[in-house]
Amino acid sequence: MSNQSLTCFGTGDGWPSPDRNHASFLYRFGRTSLLLDCGESLDRSYKASGLSYDAPDGIFLSHLHADHFGGFFMFVQGSWLEGRRRDLPVYLPAGGLRPLRAMLDAAFMYEELLPFRLQLAPLSERKTIRVNQVRVTAFCTTHLEGFRRRFARTHRGADFNAYCFLMESGKVRVGHSADLGRPEDLEPLLAKPLDLLVCELAHFSPERIFEYLRGRKLKRVVFVHLARPFQERFARTRRLAAKMLGGIPHSFARDLDEIRF
Repeated sequence: MSNQSLTCFGTGDGWPSPDRNHASFLYRFGRTSLLLDCGESLDRSYKASGLSYDAPDGIFLSHLHADHFGGFFMFVQGSWLEGRRRDLPVYLPAGGLRPLRAMLDAAFMYEELLPFRLQLAPLSERKTIRVNQVRVTAFCTTHLEGFRRRFARTHRGADFNAYCFLMESGKVRVGHSADLGRPEDLEPLLAKPLDLLVCELAHFSPERIFEYLRGRKLKRVVFVHLARPFQERFARTRRLAAKMLGGIPHSFARDLDEIRF
């Protein structure tokens, strides 16, 4: 049985939802576990999973929209209360480092209180971060370019970078889109064949992303983060995928799905 897996703690889009949590995904490569994004309500889902709070070897926050890090503070509090002892590296856009630390202090999660060291570090374009045997490379996407054009002059301290990720462990290659501005943002991930692509479906039409992925060297695609209209017309979305993806194995993840690859 494969020792690589993905647990989907939250597969919803940014809108409020009665039946989907916000973006949060736990990847396991052998003994190494990586948490990508911390949407609400990660703390509840993680506790229900029965996993140890010492399990995650690192957290990667793709960008600073609330649906991708709104559950971070409760996860840190839960890790404290459940007795985590291991250092916890957290990688995020550089402009979020000071505000995140300030919010932790405002919530009384002081460095000297936590029984583990919370290490906040910046993400950088195309810089590879090694977590045990796993190599994680961040690539910028255009997801927040509209916000940059609209607000950069009036909100000079904001970090408008958003990232997708390539994870490599041995010969296994996994791509994670996080949020995109356009399908072409995936190009760096698709330069070589992928064993798994986890791809959002909220910021462009299903037809556009299915056509873009058709013919790519992908062993499997898992779609997440479906926009509310595509979720409400799910039967149509699924039919389009079957018709347009040209035989690429694919699925649409639900909260708490565990996917082996």
